[in-house]
Amino acid sequence: MSTTTQVDDSKQWDRAQSVDNISSTPTGVTGVPLEYFEKLHGARFNPAKTFGNPAPVALAGLVMCLTPLSCQLMGWRGSDSSGAANNGAHIFCGGLLLLLGGILEFFLGHTFSFVVFSAYGGFFFALGATLMPFFNATPPYAGAEGGLTTEFYNSFGFFYLFIGLLSVLFLVCSIRTNIVLVVLFLAYSIAFPVLAAADWQRGQHNEASAHTLEVTAGAACFVVSLCGWYALAASLLDSVDMPISLPMGDLSKLIPARKAVDEESR
Repeated sequence: MSTTTQVDDSKQWDRAQSVDNISSTPTGVTGVPLEYFEKLHGARFNPAKTFGNPAPVALAGLVMCLTPLSCQLMGWRGSDSSGAANNGAHIFCGGLLLLLGGILEFFLGHTFSFVVFSAYGGFFFALGATLMPFFNATPPYAGAEGGLTTEFYNSFGFFYLFIGLLSVLFLVCSIRTNIVLVVLFLAYSIAFPVLAAADWQRGQHNEASAHTLEVTAGAACFVVSLCGWYALAASLLDSVDMPISLPMGDLSKLIPARKAVDEESR
């Protein structure tokens, strides 16, 4: 038997003796019962206390993807409003980081954050996949002149429309969170239906109207980005215990919780 094995066996025997001593403390002598020792040992490794806050990584993915996309939708510096140049950010920032943050929020028991991050992460994954020829979403709709046919725009607009409907649901739920999230979801609830309208106008060959609607949607997405940057800064400042903090505008007491309402009705 090696010296290392002997030392490990000795340490294990010492720990066993310590536990026995704790569990068999004589009467009248101050000690910690074994069941309390086990509870303290378990609390030390409580995931809710040892895991980091996953919200900043999801917010970072959102702003790194959506901020340039909103600038492209507004046509800044002659950029392309299709978002194809931003496709890598759609997948690896907007999709991957948002989905990762959502999954980690699930393990912390934060249902609303889990659903929001995962849903928008799925949206950016879907948008990126649509723009990739590998997924064969656009090739069947390729027009004779190299563009996309009206059927594509008339069909894809429904995707924007119902992501907008989901954003309205998030907006309603956010009324019990904070002002920043309310503004964020309100802007998203405007941006997605407007993007749907832009696609339908392009499907009718109304390019001027489609461009105006895209600029409007880009401005709304830019507001979402600003809210995301603000929330990200607030989270990171809190994570390093900075002496200053950014107020989010708490709304949790604006509408009473269901439990409080039930108790009052009794």
